[in-house]
Amino acid sequence: MKHIFIYNPAAGRNGDKEICHLQEKMKEYDGKLTYEFYYTTCPGDATEYVRNRCKAEPDTLLRFYACGGDGTANEVLHGLVGHENASMTCYPCGSGNDFVKYYGGAERFLDIDALVNGVDTPVDIMRIDDRYSLNVTNFGFDTAVVRTMEKVRRKKIIGGKNAYATGIVKAVLTAMKNDCTVWVDGEQINDGKMLLCTVANGSYVGGSYKCAPHSDNTDGLLEICLVRPISRFTLIKLIGAYKEGSHLDDPRFRNIVTYRRGKSVRVCAPKGFAFSLDGEVVEKNEFTIEVCPAAIRFAIPAAPDTVKDAPEAMEENVKEPATV
Repeated sequence: MKHIFIYNPAAGRNGDKEICHLQEKMKEYDGKLTYEFYYTTCPGDATEYVRNRCKAEPDTLLRFYACGGDGTANEVLHGLVGHENASMTCYPCGSGNDFVKYYGGAERFLDIDALVNGVDTPVDIMRIDDRYSLNVTNFGFDTAVVRTMEKVRRKKIIGGKNAYATGIVKAVLTAMKNDCTVWVDGEQINDGKMLLCTVANGSYVGGSYKCAPHSDNTDGLLEICLVRPISRFTLIKLIGAYKEGSHLDDPRFRNIVTYRRGKSVRVCAPKGFAFSLDGEVVEKNEFTIEVCPAAIRFAIPAAPDTVKDAPEAMEENVKEPATV
C-alpha cells in the first residue's frame, strides 16, 4: 500500500506547523512503508491529483490522507469515488474538522501511529446531482452562516474558530425564514417554509454543533433534521441544546423539529437558493440528495493496543466499496 499525504497550504492557521510535525514523524517509517507528500496549488487540485493517481496505478492499493479541513477532505473524496484501489482518511489540520468528530475528534486522527495503522472501513457518502458529500449537506440558515464564514475565516477575532459564531450572528439578522420545500423518500415534510435543514452522514457541523446525534455512516440511510421558522428569542433560548445534540429528545423541540431517516431528499426553492456541501456553498434551487451506501473506504485510526511498529498493507481484510 502507498500512503499519500495531500496537504492544502491554505487550510487553517496551524497547518504548516502540523505538517512539519507529520513529516518529521513519518521519517520513523522510512524503509517500513511507502509514503509521499503532495502540496495542492489551487482549488480542485486535490481532486484532479487523486483521480489521476488512481487511474495511473489501478493495481496498487493507495491510501490518501487529506491534510487540511473538511474542504480538503471533500476534494479528496471527489477524486476517490469510483476507484476500488483507493481509500482515504484525514489528518485534521484545517480550520474546520467536523467529519472526524464523528469518530471522537481531531486528537485521535493526529496520532500518526494510530492513523497509518488505521483500518479501511466502507462508509456511506451523499450524492447531490454530480457532487458528493462526506459529512453534512445543509441549507437555509446554515448556508447563510457558511457564506459569512467564507468572508471572515481569515480575520482576527471574528475568524478562525470564531467564524461560525460570527456567521450565526449575521444569519440571525438575515435568514430566520427561508422559502424551501423538502421531501424525504417522497414524503413532504414541511409547508414551504423553514429555518434550516441538515442532511447528514456525520454528526457535527460548524465546529461544535451536534446536528445529527443519531447518525450512522454505515447504515445506508441519511439523517434529516428540519427546523421550522422560529423567533430570534426562541433560537437564542434553544441553540444550546441544538449545539450539544439533545434537540431530538428535548420536548421543547417537539413542534419545531421534523426528523426523518431516509435514502433520498428532494429540495425545491426559489431562484437564488443555495446549499452548503461539507462547507462549500453551491448555488442551486432544485436538487436531490441521495445516499451512496458503502461507496468508499475510510481509514479509522487503530486502537492504541493494536498499533504496530511496522504497519503493513491490509489487502486481506479490505472490503470492496459499493459501485457509485
